[in-house]
Amino acid sequence: MWTVMDSPIDELRIVQHDGMITAIEFSPFEESAAIGARDDDDPVLAEARAQLTAYFARELKEFDLPLGPQGTPFQQRVWAELQRIGYGETASYGQIAHRIGMNNAASRAVGLANGRNRLPIVIPCHRVVGANGSLTGFAGGIPRKQTLLELEQEGLF
Repeated sequence: MWTVMDSPIDELRIVQHDGMITAIEFSPFEESAAIGARDDDDPVLAEARAQLTAYFARELKEFDLPLGPQGTPFQQRVWAELQRIGYGETASYGQIAHRIGMNNAASRAVGLANGRNRLPIVIPCHRVVGANGSLTGFAGGIPRKQTLLELEQEGLF
């Protein structure tokens, strides 16, 4: 099942399967029969919409949603670490590598895992930046990444 919501970074499609959010997709959306039918009244999707709306309004800093990220054990470790980057904070690919017990040589692998994250915003891959603080790689595009980071900086109080 899935639903669509408006946001400051364009439309988002939220997908759930078996009561777990499995994807948040940026417009334009790819066609996929695998995600099932649209259901704007599904309680899990409605809660995800509500929490994302509150996030964009700067009223929510931590999500509490049932997540079902699908990936390798390494990707799961990276995504778990991404969730530890606080609202309004950033970390480099190298820092994430070190936090999961690897060295700087794993920065590229961290970047690849980051790029496979199907739950952006909720698993905050937009908070990962280059070693020099530059905005690098984001599946939704650098302008969206910049908007999300600016939203969080403006939402600090």
